[in-house]
Amino acid sequence: MSWSTLNWNIVREAGIDTLLMTGWSLLFTIIIGLPLGVYLFLTSENQLLANKPVYRTLSFIVNVLRSVPFLILLIVLIPFTRAIVGSALGVAGAVPPLVVGASPFFARLVENVLRELDPGISEASKAMGATARQTVLWALLPEALTGIIAAITVTTITLINYSAMSGVIGGGGLGDIAIRYGYQRYQTDMMIVTVVILIVLVQVIQTVGDKLVIKFMRK
Repeated sequence: MSWSTLNWNIVREAGIDTLLMTGWSLLFTIIIGLPLGVYLFLTSENQLLANKPVYRTLSFIVNVLRSVPFLILLIVLIPFTRAIVGSALGVAGAVPPLVVGASPFFARLVENVLRELDPGISEASKAMGATARQTVLWALLPEALTGIIAAITVTTITLINYSAMSGVIGGGGLGDIAIRYGYQRYQTDMMIVTVVILIVLVQVIQTVGDKLVIKFMRK
C-alpha cells in the first residue's frame, strides 16, 4: 500500500459525484415519498380517506419495491433508466434507481410517523370542518415535523449506502472508485480512503439531522 500514489483528484471528483447522487435522489425521494406516505396513512383503516382496496394496493406495491435488494433493482431498472436519462452510467444513471429504491422506504417511514400522532388531532380538525387537505397541511404535517426530519435523515444515509452500491454497474461516486481501484486493482489506499469518507459523511448527516430534530422539537 503506497499513500504517495493516491490520486486525490479522483477521490475528490468521486466525492462530489456521491453528493450529487445523494442530493438529487433525496429531492425526488421526498417529492414522491412524502405524499405517498401521507396518502397511505389517510387511506388506512379509521382515517380520513379510509379505503381498504386503495390502501392494500399501494401497500403491496411499496412492500414489493422494498423487498427487492437494491443491487438487483439497479440491474432490473437499467432499461428504464436508459429510457429516462439516456444512460445507465454515471450520476444521472444512478438517480432513477436510487429514487425507486428509496421512495417506498421513505413513504413507509412517513406513514409510521403519522400513525404515532395523537388521533385527536385529526378528530379535532374534522370537527372544525377542515378538509383532508387542510388537516394534512395545517395539523398533521406540522405535528409530525420532527419525525419527518428524522425520517429524512435515515433516508439520506440509506441513499449514501445505495449510491455506493451503484458503483457495481458504473454508477460513479465513491462506490465506483472503491470497486475499480480498491477491489479490481488492489489499491488498498483507495479502498480505505473511500470507507473513511463514507463514514465521516454519514456521521455528519446524522449529527445535523439530530440537531434539527432537537431544534424543531415542541417543548
